[in-house]
Amino acid sequence: MLNFKNDNRGVIKWIFLILIAIIVLSYFGFDLRAIVESDRTQNNLGYVWGIGVTVWNEYLSQPILYFWHNIFIDLLWESFIENMERIKAGQPTTIEDLSPALMEI
Repeated sequence: MLNFKNDNRGVIKWIFLILIAIIVLSYFGFDLRAIVESDRTQNNLGYVWGIGVTVWNEYLSQPILYFWHNIFIDLLWESFIENMERIKAGQPTTIEDLSPALMEI
């Protein structure tokens, strides 16, 4: 039998840890608004954002968009939708049509 892990607990755990971190920082007198709004933080965030945009535009966008459009959408998503419509209509799926010998085993 398949055992599926509940991944929602991981998200809730991260939210809970972030809230605890904010409370602890506040307890020790850190002003998060002042930290985030400071010129140094804004310059650092702008620098990191610029690097991220450059990496996306120069290296990642073409392979990821190729995978998204040509593999995921064309091959996987359209087949998934077609088979879901067949199941909804009470018809056999594409796999059942193409491999009738497997259904007899």
